[in-house]
Amino acid sequence: MYFPKCRLRRLRRNENLRRLVRETKLSIDDLVMPLFVREGQEDKKPISSMPGNYQLSVDNLVKEVEKVRETGIPAILLFGIPTAKDEEASQAYAEDGIVQRAVRALKEKVPDIIVITDVCLCEYMSHGHCGIIKERLSPKAEIDNDTTRQLLAKAALSHVRAGADVVAPSAMMDGQVSAIRGILDENGYQDIPIMAYSAKYVSCFYGPFREAAESPPAFGDRRSYQMDVANSREALREVALDIEEGADIVMVKPALGYLDIIYRIKENFEHPVAAYSVSGEFAMVKAAAEKGWLEEKKVVLEILTGLKRAGADIIITYWAMDVARWLKEDSKSLS
Repeated sequence: MYFPKCRLRRLRRNENLRRLVRETKLSIDDLVMPLFVREGQEDKKPISSMPGNYQLSVDNLVKEVEKVRETGIPAILLFGIPTAKDEEASQAYAEDGIVQRAVRALKEKVPDIIVITDVCLCEYMSHGHCGIIKERLSPKAEIDNDTTRQLLAKAALSHVRAGADVVAPSAMMDGQVSAIRGILDENGYQDIPIMAYSAKYVSCFYGPFREAAESPPAFGDRRSYQMDVANSREALREVALDIEEGADIVMVKPALGYLDIIYRIKENFEHPVAAYSVSGEFAMVKAAAEKGWLEEKKVVLEILTGLKRAGADIIITYWAMDVARWLKEDSKSLS
């Protein structure tokens, strides 16, 4: 009996054929650009470990978001850097806090961009941890979970009152999503979505971000509330709990070393999945590209396509504006 050989290479003969049968397509619509806002006027402070990224004063943030909008990227993720920090993270939920003022300015000047606000306390805490400290232990900090989640809820409400379109709790406190969903609903914001950092690992890839957000822990680490890098079934439990509590989008952070987690979540749940390609992933490719060891554009597009192939519906990346430009250029070259 004759069995014809499967000649898959026939479908790879030229670029148009490859495009026709391509299974995964990266789009500008998939992208979210993270940005950092700080106090001041006409201020643009470079982040040394993240070339091309800055801490921006509100006026410069508005200008940057106008550029983001021009690329076609639909959303930004906003982090705030206050000048005053304390052990109650009071600037996180202050009406005149840096994020609250920034959101109001963005909604006035760039109303058609989706503003997602990170909801955490680490940038606002004098000790750099994500919640109220119950006990200082070595090598970790014990957090007062229940008190912290109430502060996170207050912060989320203040962001939404300022005009945030989506809130993204990232502190990994048990019950934080239900606390935020409850306070939003009670105040008439039932339609505001929650994008939960559901599977956030205690990763070594966050180093450059901690410079950018000025939020390294002053003592200990975050192992008592972020996930063990060795665990995958735990991620499914975390996601299930967040969905039960009212999360509309679930997130995996970091992204590159956690493709299996993205895949398992996508296979097991019907909710949109976000993947955060974090600062360390960005910095190591940038460094290698500057050395001439890698071709940045090709590597970045391969990484982000891999995230999409694994199941990510939303990709949060510091390359968002570059990728939007590259995709437009590639589209023009083929037209």
